[in-house]
Amino acid sequence: MKAIRKSYKIAAHVDQVWKALVDPEVIGEWGGDPIKMDSKVGFEFQLWGGDIYGKNIEVIDEKKLVQEWSIRNWSKPSIVTFTLKDGGNETVLELKHVGVPDEEIDDVDQGWDDYYIGPIKKMLEKKAGDLS
Repeated sequence: MKAIRKSYKIAAHVDQVWKALVDPEVIGEWGGDPIKMDSKVGFEFQLWGGDIYGKNIEVIDEKKLVQEWSIRNWSKPSIVTFTLKDGGNETVLELKHVGVPDEEIDDVDQGWDDYYIGPIKKMLEKKAGDLS
């Protein structure tokens, strides 16, 4: 099975990027409501009203988040790993997504740019620009 691997440079502090991944209030700024999210291991989350759902399986604050992810009618969950590298005023977010059904891999790959990490990057960099 193929893996989706992506790397994003986001002009924001690592704590801001982390909050954009785990804080429901911040997720609401870039994503769709309703949201159920927390940074605790074992927490069962939902995004976009349950269109995406899963469970946190590993959490290292501001460094790594590993989640089981299911979308719509997938027969088994996939695994998403977000790894954050602090570069001061810039954060490198490494994404690895394994277990995506082959027929959906292209759509999911593009979805990270269009609906998830892309909007996070845009929101955080706009906030940073507004402060300068």
